Amino acid sequence: MNTLEVLLSRRWILKSREKELYYRVKDDIGEVKRFLMEKMGYQVIVNPYLVKVEKVPAKAERWMGIQEFTEPIEYAFFCLILMFLENKEAEEQFVLSELTEYVQGQYREEQIDWTVYRYRRHLIKVMKYCVSEGILNVDDGSEEGFAKDYSGEVLYENVGVSRFFMRNFTQDIMEYSGYPDFLKAEWIAVDEDRGIVRRQRVYRRLIMSMGICRMEENEEDFAYVRNYRNMIQGDLENLFPCELQVFRSSAYLIMGEDSRMGRFLPEENTLSDIVLLCGQLIREKADSGEYEILSDDSIRISKETFRGLLEECHERFGSGFIKTYREMVTEEFFQEISACLKNLELVEEEREDVLIRPVLGRVVGKYPSDFSP
Repeated sequence: MNTLEVLLSRRWILKSREKELYYRVKDDIGEVKRFLMEKMGYQVIVNPYLVKVEKVPAKAERWMGIQEFTEPIEYAFFCLILMFLENKEAEEQFVLSELTEYVQGQYREEQIDWTVYRYRRHLIKVMKYCVSEGILNVDDGSEEGFAKDYSGEVLYENVGVSRFFMRNFTQDIMEYSGYPDFLKAEWIAVDEDRGIVRRQRVYRRLIMSMGICRMEENEEDFAYVRNYRNMIQGDLENLFPCELQVFRSSAYLIMGEDSRMGRFLPEENTLSDIVLLCGQLIREKADSGEYEILSDDSIRISKETFRGLLEECHERFGSGFIKTYREMVTEEFFQEISACLKNLELVEEEREDVLIRPVLGRVVGKYPSDFSP
């Protein structure tokens, strides 16, 4: 077990759910705590309930957030649930109707009517997330009963860890207008030392994001990577198997085969295979001169050309996809794959064009030579 990989891959390790792992990580935390605090600026929480690293990105990205939530109202419901649990003791029970009454009274954006299925569906999704994350236990009943009838009851138990889900802020956040304010506040404590800020920002980007692309706004960060690449490589490879690759306009952390830290690209699914095949097509078109490579190694093409690229990928390689993707109509395939590429920030849709990031031309996939479509 690699303690750092476990801590960075999970939101937390709960004693109530994984007692053995909790004690193993707690005993080994000293080995990685210094790295997390000095190199990444992360706070480590260790208490009788859990072990948690307060992970904050250097840059907010499209794929971040709670993937189970798809609507803003679900985030609002979740915050209200956390507020509700503030007044509950650990192991204290409550029924769902108590919570729905609280949410209905506190929500200000619109009038919540639990007889409307849409509201019940959003709340059920949030409650299931709370259970899966270990914030709540279901002692009796099921959310499906509430889905069918707004009077359906469920008996929950407060685990006692909800207060550790959100970060503790040292400033009043009521005046914040957006996520940039939160990121800016993250560096206030060390703002007098730009070197520390830059170092922590670089380590966060390399470990928690797809990589670092050289742009005007992060010129200092990219210069730090190039100047201290050997030191960074040494720091990281002592903690987990990896390799730092630095190019003219981008830098990436390539994880070793034995690493199990978070999500990877590619993952073991057809969607990742399609992303790699798109990378192969892009590489071919760039090498042939069909696509012009810009000074920062990115490629800018029209939206129509981008659509044609994904259609060509489907037509050329589709026979090797699983049935779900093989039988997709062209528009459905385009929507699915373009959403994935945007979510991973491999491409960026601009007003008129689509910008292809350099990494999409560096991660390519090919079918075996004996594959016949």
